Amino acid sequence: MDCGSDKVIYMDNNATTRIAPEVLEVMMPFLQDCYGNPSSMHTFGGQIGQVVEQARAQIAELIGADPEEIVFTSCGTESDSTAILSALQSQPEHRHIVTTRVEHPAVKNLCETLDLLTGHKHRVTRLMVEADGTLNLDTYQEALTEDTAIVSVMWANNETGVLFPVEKMAALAKERGILFHTDAVQAVGKIPINLRESKIDFLSLSGHKLHAPKGVGVLYVRKGTPYIPFLHGGHQERGRRGGTENVPSIVGLGRACQLAGEMLEEENTRVRALRDKLEQGLMSSIPKSILNGHAEDRLPNTSNISFEYVEGEAILLHMNQHGICASSGSACTSGSLEPSHVLRAMGVPFTAAHGSIRFSLSIYNTEEEVDFVLDKMPKIIADLRAMSPFWEG
Repeated sequence: MDCGSDKVIYMDNNATTRIAPEVLEVMMPFLQDCYGNPSSMHTFGGQIGQVVEQARAQIAELIGADPEEIVFTSCGTESDSTAILSALQSQPEHRHIVTTRVEHPAVKNLCETLDLLTGHKHRVTRLMVEADGTLNLDTYQEALTEDTAIVSVMWANNETGVLFPVEKMAALAKERGILFHTDAVQAVGKIPINLRESKIDFLSLSGHKLHAPKGVGVLYVRKGTPYIPFLHGGHQERGRRGGTENVPSIVGLGRACQLAGEMLEEENTRVRALRDKLEQGLMSSIPKSILNGHAEDRLPNTSNISFEYVEGEAILLHMNQHGICASSGSACTSGSLEPSHVLRAMGVPFTAAHGSIRFSLSIYNTEEEVDFVLDKMPKIIADLRAMSPFWEG
């Protein structure tokens, strides 16, 4: 298959990222010659176990954790489910979950399913957000009760990039003896994180969001946190997650985390500058454009813009003809004709919510690519608006 990646301008990095060449390089031996099982007693397998532990240490270093607090999973979704279900099972006397209306489907749909399948045994409070996508801490504190088992709030929104004050929220939860989980899939590798200085009990991350392969994730579990495994089986991961380890991907994730630590400054300077240039150029050249999300408190790589009176799917199709890749929301809700639940929760007008495009950059994007997008987008929107019955010019 020829994906023609040399012809693609990829600005959909919140959906997935390319594997960094340095990551692929360290993975290859474990896909070929070094194929031993890290749980085996013989040297051929035992030496693989040492490499897994090295990767565990590299990941812990990026997020300011201890290696023994790192549990390998298959993805961010598994990590989210493990954290929330563990909290509920370890505290059967508590049946209340606090989350938000703008969570990723990995948390949103799990909470909805729990609510229905248990006959509403578990009560879920979904916090509203402000018009700029931020959370009100007073409303959050009012939602915490004696029955709350866990709070699950994403660190950074996958559609708008808006950052939530999860460290403050975790501290407030801890004062009430409540467990706190954050889906940090979009945040890890883009902003500094030091879990030793926080009260966060669980944190989820996913390899394919930071230039590691798909199919590998991590759940951080703070020492001393009550924990019940999601996958029961062998003794892998110190009995915290059954199943033979995905060694090549784990090794790749370790290297990716190492690279992310080295690139944090670039993410927050050069990548941020590219995003700002793209965003300001689009907003100034295309009338009736709306920035969705707080202007400052968001990820350095993410810009969500609504182009009123046109359909996001149509915009993406026209962009695709020029080799420009972006999205109209979460890849996990692709195919839905409904406007984004995130934008609806923010109160974005219907005429704008349907025309929202998320641009998410990475260290591999260039200024030439931004210039190309800025050259093509005004005509794309103008042509589509000319066909829109709602556009009056």
